[in-house]
Amino acid sequence: MYRRIFAIASIIFISFKLHGFAQEGMGTIDEPFLSPQAAEHMLTLARSSLTYRVTPGDVYTLVFSIGPTTITYVIVVDTAHRIRVANLGIVNGTGRTFASVRTEIEDLVTRNHPLSGPQLVLTQPAVFRVFVNGEVNTAGERSAWGLSRLSSLIDDNLTRLASIRNISIRSINGQVRAYDLFRFQRLGDQTQNPYLRPGDLITFNRASRLVTIQGEVERPGTYQLLDGENIRELIEFYGNGFTPLADPTRIEMVRRVNSEDVSGDRIFLTRGDLEQNFPLENFDLISVPPTTQLMPVVFVEGAVNINVDDVGLVTTNRVIARFNVGETYAAMVRRNAHWFSAVSDTQNAYIVRRSGEHIPINLDRALFDASYRGEVMVEDSDTLIIPFRQFFVTVAGAVMNPGRFPFIPGRGWDYYIALAGGFVAGRNARDQITIIDVNGRRLSLSDPITPETVITARTNHALFFFNQYAPVITTLLSIISTTITVVLLTR
Repeated sequence: MYRRIFAIASIIFISFKLHGFAQEGMGTIDEPFLSPQAAEHMLTLARSSLTYRVTPGDVYTLVFSIGPTTITYVIVVDTAHRIRVANLGIVNGTGRTFASVRTEIEDLVTRNHPLSGPQLVLTQPAVFRVFVNGEVNTAGERSAWGLSRLSSLIDDNLTRLASIRNISIRSINGQVRAYDLFRFQRLGDQTQNPYLRPGDLITFNRASRLVTIQGEVERPGTYQLLDGENIRELIEFYGNGFTPLADPTRIEMVRRVNSEDVSGDRIFLTRGDLEQNFPLENFDLISVPPTTQLMPVVFVEGAVNINVDDVGLVTTNRVIARFNVGETYAAMVRRNAHWFSAVSDTQNAYIVRRSGEHIPINLDRALFDASYRGEVMVEDSDTLIIPFRQFFVTVAGAVMNPGRFPFIPGRGWDYYIALAGGFVAGRNARDQITIIDVNGRRLSLSDPITPETVITARTNHALFFFNQYAPVITTLLSIISTTITVVLLTR
């Protein structure tokens, strides 16, 4: 029992020593050295996997007992997959899993040394290199290990024309096999996602047909079609079929390659084209429209979806909305409450019918009264006009151009003084102002300016008052002086 405990302790000690060696000296193409976390993760996966295959460079530790002596061997798998088991023999690991090799080696030791309790442990999985070329941005070597699969090479290094349907792998013995990673990604077919092996040459071939489908299919996207696959396979297999809202009678196709127009030929496909499996070409674009496009429309204009630019100008927009037949304006407005903002005068909106009739409508009840249903029905091609509600700020007093100016949220008092032309230098000293809001409350200079605020530039310059009353004072003094002079001369 003590020998068994000592043997396990020896394996753990050697594992740590080899693990540290791997961290210090086992470099890869993609990163200079394996991080401790990466090396530990690799070791854990390899030990727990029944499919981990013997790989040149693997490091095993074999521990067994002969009488009172514990024997420990460190075994490194050579490039020919040979595993030398002390002086007991050589085991060939070519194409075999570590689990099967471990059983054979432990049986070999037991036959030669009965009751020796042999244990073979994987202490360091090997890292090797494969070569990638074809439709890649940079061809070259990539690092891999025994559990790396072909799908691990799908990254930003592939060009947009790289095929995942036609990938060839030439093994070190010259055997070439083709794989289709799409079948692995869509169907989970692991046979199309093989493990990489040392010396593999992976070639990403060029995609022959890239076709895009968008709109009302369950899986829109760009797909690489195989020979013989066309519109039916694109919709039913790749796109996974129509959605419930799809309108298969109005499918559109834009053909960009070999088209008569530089912008591409637009082709409308019928049900007959689908049944006959209309042939597709490289870079075709298929659009499946929704049935909702057949719904009637209403136009909403004015103060909707407003945008305030850097200079405070408000732009008018036109929104095209679809509605269900029999829908009221109350229901449509409540469903699209995001159309409106503080400058939307929803109380004074009106409808312009196709016939030219104007119908005033107060939308406030629809927006703020959940129980209101309304009676005005939405009709096809109606135009709902939302006027602008403009707020103002009044600037008065000692400014160049006093008056009312449009309110812009977030602007300070100095902005409105500037709109009024600035202070009159001869009347206002030290930029003194008074700010009164719509409720009659006096605001400080740091308070935000609100709609209908009155900003008054004070007339407080001493020279202004002097110049204003100087003529009167001068006249009075002249009268007094003249009167005194007349009195003195008549004496």
